[in-house]
Amino acid sequence: MELRGERVLLRSTTPADTAALDRIVREPEVARWWPPPQGYARMLAVVVDGEVIGAIQFSEVTDPEFRHAGIDLFLSARWHGQGLGPDAVRTLARWLIAERGHHRLVIDPVAANTYAVRSYRKVGFAPVGTMRAYWRNHRTGEWEDGLLMDLLAAELT
Repeated sequence: MELRGERVLLRSTTPADTAALDRIVREPEVARWWPPPQGYARMLAVVVDGEVIGAIQFSEVTDPEFRHAGIDLFLSARWHGQGLGPDAVRTLARWLIAERGHHRLVIDPVAANTYAVRSYRKVGFAPVGTMRAYWRNHRTGEWEDGLLMDLLAAELT
């Protein structure tokens, strides 16, 4: 699978991506929010100019009464602040809406991750509620609030 954004390429991960993605999830700025995953097979690599700079994944609820998709993303800290996160999320969102038929997308960053929240707002996601004690911080063991954000197909910027 390959999806092209303005600057990013989203593509299926390969075993050759593992070392780069392992390095990225161990960066302090990323590790704060992401525990090392059990693998990257269900993720798409986020690539810029041939370099793997992170990963993005999606989940789908297929029950016709509640059909929607969710998105999650991490990028190497050296690429933060360059518009690549919103580009990656927007690219995947367009595909989920146009090709997979979703009318609504959700994303659920830790409420304290203001950088991620700001990035998702740029795509058009809006906060719909705080999920109290939602995420167990893998470093401290403490429960932290999550921010539920959603985006309707017509709102995609």
